[in-house]
Amino acid sequence: MTGRTRTRLDRVRASVGIAQLALQQIEDDLNADDIDAPELAAILRELQEDVDVPGGLIPMLAQLVTTAARRAEQIEPDRDGDASCPLLEAAALLTDNAGQRLNWAARSLHPQGDPA
Repeated sequence: MTGRTRTRLDRVRASVGIAQLALQQIEDDLNADDIDAPELAAILRELQEDVDVPGGLIPMLAQLVTTAARRAEQIEPDRDGDASCPLLEAAALLTDNAGQRLNWAARSLHPQGDPA
C-alpha cells in the first residue's frame, strides 16, 4: 500500500468513526422514553429526506455506494462486473427498499407529515 493510499484509508477510517458517533447519538435519541409517534416519524423522515441538505442519510449512503461501484467498474479485472454489480444492487436496495420503507413507517406513525 502506498503512502497516499494509507492516508486515504486513514481519512476514511476517521470519517467512519465520526459517522458511527453521530449514528450512536441518533440511536440514543430513538431510545428516549418520551419519544412519541410524530417525533419518531420526523426522525425517520430526516434519515430519508433531510430538509436542510438535499437527500438524507439513506440517499447519501446510496450515493456513496454508487460512487464506489463506478470506481470498481473502472478498475475491476476484465470489466466483468463482479465488484460493480453487487455495489450497484446495494445502492438500489438502499434507495428503493430501505428508503421507501422508512417513508412508509413515517406515514404510518404520523400521516400529516412533519410538525410545523
